[in-house]
Amino acid sequence: MTPQRYRQVTGVALGLLVMIVITGGAVRLTGSGLGCSDWPTCEQDQFVADLEVHAMIEFVNRVITGLVSAAVIVAVLASRRRNPRRSDLSLLSWGLVAGVLAQIVLGGFVVLSHLNPWLVLWHFTLSMVLVANAVVLHARAGYDPVPAARPGRWYRWPVTTLAALAIFAGTLVTGSGPHSGSRDGEIIDRLPFDVGTVARLHGAVVVALIATVIATLVVLRRSSAPAAEQWRARLVLASLLAQAAIGYVQYFTGVPALLVGAHIAGATLVWITVLWFHLDLSPEPEELAGDVTQAGSADPILVP
Repeated sequence: MTPQRYRQVTGVALGLLVMIVITGGAVRLTGSGLGCSDWPTCEQDQFVADLEVHAMIEFVNRVITGLVSAAVIVAVLASRRRNPRRSDLSLLSWGLVAGVLAQIVLGGFVVLSHLNPWLVLWHFTLSMVLVANAVVLHARAGYDPVPAARPGRWYRWPVTTLAALAIFAGTLVTGSGPHSGSRDGEIIDRLPFDVGTVARLHGAVVVALIATVIATLVVLRRSSAPAAEQWRARLVLASLLAQAAIGYVQYFTGVPALLVGAHIAGATLVWITVLWFHLDLSPEPEELAGDVTQAGSADPILVP
């Protein structure tokens, strides 16, 4: 299997992981969290859900989880057939398998605990860890060798750290808010935080992140950084501004479910753009084709 083909395989895995985050949000926002009341079957005596809206939404989410499981297994098998074979790609692909298995188990506990908000919070957090794993795997998959990181790129760490904090703070807001995932008005415990307080905390982190990205863009411009790196930093800023706009609108309009869903999708997009910027893989693999040919069988240079 060529590096380019393996990159396509990892791209499918990444796409499905993003889809499971979005459909998982749809389960909660439509009140379908207990559409299937048992695990791993939908109900005690049946595997497939009845033709009822909430049950089918939850069941479709579980089916997509099955597709994700198949995709990460294919990523592992394909890593063994990739030429040249790389140990870092094998480890990252096995990381996806371990993460998906943990996600399946945790999802079962979420259902059996009747949507315990702490478990729901960690379920989403684990999804973000899985997406990060998939982004790194996909980014590295097409390179032989992987480009060495340029020295002095300390500024990527504040951006990535603040992005992670913003996403986690966002889970506290969601876990304290009105959308518990229950249906028919069933009362589900929420996190023991005041929504307004954690929303302001989340907003403050996002503002700090936006300011940091703007400062980073100034540094990149003054240091004549590669055009591709500057473009990725601008992409991070654009995704952040769009996400912040959605967040403020949803807060001041009573957090309608549709906007909350868009905010969940936006958080995933922001995380992917931040990680892509952090990885320092500005040239695309095709741009390095000539260098790879000259390098021959040299050992890959791993990005720290």
